[in-house]
Amino acid sequence: MRMENKTSMSSTVKLAIFVVVLMGASGIASLYMEWLWFQSVDFASVFSKILLNKIALYVVIFLTTLALFMFNLQLTRRHLGPIQDRPDETEDGRNIIYLDQEGSHWQNFLKSKTSKWLFIGVGVFGAFVVSSVAAENWIIVQQFIHRVAMGTVDPIFHKDLGFYFFNLSFYKFFYSTLMMALILLTIVIGAVYLVNASSELIFGDWRQFSFAKGHMAVLLALIFGLKAWGYKLAAYDILFSSSSIIYGAGYTDIFARLLTFKVLMLVSAALAIVILINIFVKKFKWILISLGAWLLIAVVLGGIYPSLIQNLVVKPNEFNKENPYIQNAIKFTRQAYALDTAEIKEFKLDNNLDINNPDYQSTINNIRLWDWQPLKTTYKNLQQLRSYYVFNDVDVDRYMVNGEYRQVMIAGREIDQEELPSTAKTWINQRLMYTHGYGVVVSPVNEIAEEGFPKFFIKDVPPRFTSDLKVTRPEIYFGESTNDYVIVNTKQKEFDYPAGEKNVSSVYQGQDGIKIKNMARRLVFSWALKDYKMLLSTEITNDSQILMNRNIVQRIQMVAPYLEYDGDPYMVVNDDGKLYWMLDAYTVCDKYPYSQPFDNLGNNYIRNSVKVVCDAYSGKMNFYIADSKDPLIQTYSKIFPQVYQPLEKMPDGLKNHIRYPEDIFTIQAEMYKTFHMTDPSVFYNKEDPWLIPNEIVGSELTKMDPYYIVMHLPGASKAEYVLMTPFSPKSRPNMVAWMAARMDGDNYGKVLVYRFAKQETIYGPEQIESRINQNTEIAQQISLWDQRGSKVYRGNLLVIPLKTSIIYVEPLYLQAENNKLPELKRVIVAFENNIVMEPSLDQALLKIFNKSSGSGTTSKVEKPAVNVDDNLATTEGIEGLAKLARQYYDRANQLLKEGDWAGYGENVNKLNEVISKLEAAANQ
Repeated sequence: MRMENKTSMSSTVKLAIFVVVLMGASGIASLYMEWLWFQSVDFASVFSKILLNKIALYVVIFLTTLALFMFNLQLTRRHLGPIQDRPDETEDGRNIIYLDQEGSHWQNFLKSKTSKWLFIGVGVFGAFVVSSVAAENWIIVQQFIHRVAMGTVDPIFHKDLGFYFFNLSFYKFFYSTLMMALILLTIVIGAVYLVNASSELIFGDWRQFSFAKGHMAVLLALIFGLKAWGYKLAAYDILFSSSSIIYGAGYTDIFARLLTFKVLMLVSAALAIVILINIFVKKFKWILISLGAWLLIAVVLGGIYPSLIQNLVVKPNEFNKENPYIQNAIKFTRQAYALDTAEIKEFKLDNNLDINNPDYQSTINNIRLWDWQPLKTTYKNLQQLRSYYVFNDVDVDRYMVNGEYRQVMIAGREIDQEELPSTAKTWINQRLMYTHGYGVVVSPVNEIAEEGFPKFFIKDVPPRFTSDLKVTRPEIYFGESTNDYVIVNTKQKEFDYPAGEKNVSSVYQGQDGIKIKNMARRLVFSWALKDYKMLLSTEITNDSQILMNRNIVQRIQMVAPYLEYDGDPYMVVNDDGKLYWMLDAYTVCDKYPYSQPFDNLGNNYIRNSVKVVCDAYSGKMNFYIADSKDPLIQTYSKIFPQVYQPLEKMPDGLKNHIRYPEDIFTIQAEMYKTFHMTDPSVFYNKEDPWLIPNEIVGSELTKMDPYYIVMHLPGASKAEYVLMTPFSPKSRPNMVAWMAARMDGDNYGKVLVYRFAKQETIYGPEQIESRINQNTEIAQQISLWDQRGSKVYRGNLLVIPLKTSIIYVEPLYLQAENNKLPELKRVIVAFENNIVMEPSLDQALLKIFNKSSGSGTTSKVEKPAVNVDDNLATTEGIEGLAKLARQYYDRANQLLKEGDWAGYGENVNKLNEVISKLEAAANQ
């Protein structure tokens, strides 16, 4: 029986060892493959630095904690003492009853030589727990080592803000790690002494000195001494307090809570000293009194006193008490979101608009009529071409097209292997054949083709072009919807694109994947990717490459996991015709004094510090510093000098497409709603709060998103690309201001705010939406469409400033209930008190400015002339007559749109004469 048990234990141990070895081998294989991936993308130094920093921090904390545990555990073991003989009777013959039995099993074990292995195991476990929790904070240590000054000091402690970004985080990390180790150690040591102790430890005279009591006293003294430093660190947190009317230290924080931290720091330090002194003077009451004082002060000063100050001192005279701190909050919040550098201008509105002014043509010719939501559906129906192609998103950008500055919509045609037919989801297809998407779709934002569909600059597979915007490398191996790894350069050629009944094949030309090289590496890759077919496949050769981490956001995050990323990567066609992804990266922090947080995590500082470019074909990544003044990116560039490059090194073809990101602009606009009020009295009384206005999208009322627009800013020499949003006052629906972020050339990142004169009432987006709803003709037409089995989708309302005027444009889409293919059917334009709805923007502008010119404005639209060579009597030959017929037809349509029925009828009659002559000529 004993032999069977022994054999069973031996098998269990072997199985456990096998499992551990297996897990270790799997981890090493994955780590090795990850290193090869970093090497393939030229960031091996990043992998090495992150790994070595984690290992170094882990080892330092592990060894330090282990030494601390082993020293104290060996000290404890050495002073457990022998088991003493205890008499059964007293000297006068009375029986003695002991509550604990002499020499219990645990007591005997702790005093045996075998116990050292238990103590070593406990020490190792304690070190493992502490180091495992702390090692992931390697970036905090590196930030501290490479910290930089910011040149701005806080108004309370007068420390450079770099202290809060870098030093304070490191000190708190060090404090929490050491406190965790001490508390865990104290619990372990106390448990050992408790197991070894007799009932005298609980019921005996606590004033009697013993080594165990002295040892525990030293540990407790260290904890309270460390706690004193913790109170000093906690005092800085009042700069991020949310307990007053502003975010940051208010009157109560300064004169009550800060005092509490200072007093508790002194009391904790005194308590640590009293505990140490008590080892020698043996006045246990001193410890109890000190503990009681510490608890009492924590309750009174930490809770009751601040409440009294707030209610009895601050509230009766709140503004005067909080005034200097309100000024701090306004100043530092504006700094944290770069609103202090925003240029404030007055927008002088007179609506004296000459729509034919050449300065406005760039804006008018680039008014966005296509919204990304319906356009994505349209792209899917018209340009997806195969079920496995997908458009993950539709982005907006600007290009020079045929010599003109044009705003366009662009979407990459990616491949999604999950959309393959079930019968085609084979390993060969998913890993070796269907490896990449193909091409992009590009359409101008303002042009409408027949049936209400977009016109295209680039379309189809293979790409067809209607402008000088060309694509020379259409394959998309890396994208937003590309998640699975593939193997290229195999014996199996890749599917490139469909061509009628056949498919065109291709071979990957890049050298940016993980090379297979030999059978040993192939075995490792098969193990790490859990893909045994890779090992068995005869299609894979030593020259084959693995392309992995192909989702561009995840790919970029692996290189720089400490950055935050924009939610909208966008595709760019470079001057050389290659496709690239661009992604904005942010540095964020929750340690900017007095700054209002922008999210639930408490982050209250953000900068668009990095522009990331990723080649859609090779996956090669480049990180460009967009804000060299940001202290966080300065620190990161010191930690990883091989990663970051100055923005000047970005190729011009790509630099022309950097955008000011919507995410950060939205945060700035949200903050500016409140922090445009720089007067403390106005801010305190909330006299002028603003709102981001609502609009109707589809059929739902929703907050307006910022939008990109080509605009000739007041005073600017030429049209430029800007991101803008309007503001409305909280109490009224009219428009009070608009904010714009510039992004062309040297103006990138400059924020402008145009404010309307307070005595003027400017229609806000919600008022325009209401007027659209109240317009009889528009409402009737929408109702008519809705009753005929179709659904009207209302697009984004655009507020468009034009020098000293404002126009409003909103597209209407029509979509059949049984066929989700949106068609752009109408364009609504509003100017002053007039609203019109027409089939095109040109017609709407023509109609509304003819109306407006009659109401006293100088806005006159010149009717575009259709030149007709009106020599009907002398024109001969089929070619000449056909040309003349086209001219009469075009003129008739133009006059019809303008409502000139007489002119329309005259040109139709002339067209009829031309047709008669054509018939006669054909019969000859």
